[in-house]
Amino acid sequence: MSGTPDPVEPGTGSRKPIRPVPRSSAAARIPGRYKTDCADFVVDEVPAYEPSGEGEHLFLRIEKTGLSTLDAVALLGRALGRRDREFGIAGLKDARAVARQWISIDGVDPERAVALSAPGLRVLEVHRHGNKLKMGHLRGNRFSILVEGAGPEHAEAAQAILDDLTARGVPNYFGEQRFGKRGANLDKGLRILCGNPRKAARTMPRRLLGLVVSAVQSEVFNGVVRRRLGSLDTMFQGDVAWLHRNGACFVVADAAREAPRCARLEISPSGPLPGPKILRPEGEPGAIEAEVQAELGIDPAWFGRMPRGTHDGARRPLRAPVGEARLQVEPRGLRLEFELPRGSYATSVLREVLRDSPWFG
Repeated sequence: MSGTPDPVEPGTGSRKPIRPVPRSSAAARIPGRYKTDCADFVVDEVPAYEPSGEGEHLFLRIEKTGLSTLDAVALLGRALGRRDREFGIAGLKDARAVARQWISIDGVDPERAVALSAPGLRVLEVHRHGNKLKMGHLRGNRFSILVEGAGPEHAEAAQAILDDLTARGVPNYFGEQRFGKRGANLDKGLRILCGNPRKAARTMPRRLLGLVVSAVQSEVFNGVVRRRLGSLDTMFQGDVAWLHRNGACFVVADAAREAPRCARLEISPSGPLPGPKILRPEGEPGAIEAEVQAELGIDPAWFGRMPRGTHDGARRPLRAPVGEARLQVEPRGLRLEFELPRGSYATSVLREVLRDSPWFG
């Protein structure tokens, strides 16, 4: 698998050697591998709300195996005679996995929907609701991942790591899939941003344009996580704090006052998804964010040249809470179960647990 991309020369496509993404501590890790089979990596979407049982939209809870979310939508669209854009989804799930998630569509007979099936796809349940699903309409995801090759003798070490992550949170890196094969999305995004973004907006599909520019934002964020690894659970003066309860952000005026809430994982320091409307930190946290963008050759003003409202910028917590973490010993290895908030990646937990990681080094 490809690594998190390193800086490129904008407009040239020339890449520097890939550097590994560092782990948050030097604690002993366990051997093993994952995703050797789709059934070994199971993800269940945790919805932000339950369907009401009334309304013109149908919420379909599907199970897909070996399919991306967009592939599953395409299969449903062909079966129902509907266009892909008519479906609503709350999030994208890995193809190499067994994934259960909600998809919405309006004007479809429930009996017809529940009878749908295709290779790698089945409908588990159908309910009516009053609105279409939109990206982000989920609380998080539950993961059940078999680490093949780890044995009972590794259970104590793995449990200690899970306990530490539950107490302190996990570095909230964007995963490799955010950047495309060999970092292609990052390369394209940088070329567009330093060139003519408005021309690209006229010639590129909207979804693709959003994907490649988001890859640049994600690399900036990952760079800030790398620089802050030793202080992800520490609030500094001038930090932009993230309130985990509702995603609200505020600039920290008194770091000592906020320290207890940070220790309880109620709030965390945040990092940037750059854009013209982003709330910016002050002091040392602000300097770090500016330095990371400079190292990548990024001018923050580039994002302001994007079509209005497409990449205004946002904050993201530098660490993510890990919930309901459990460990089971199975004949083929150790099964890790845990919950993460929406937008956080299971690979961030696995890189803390595994001795050898195919992405992070």
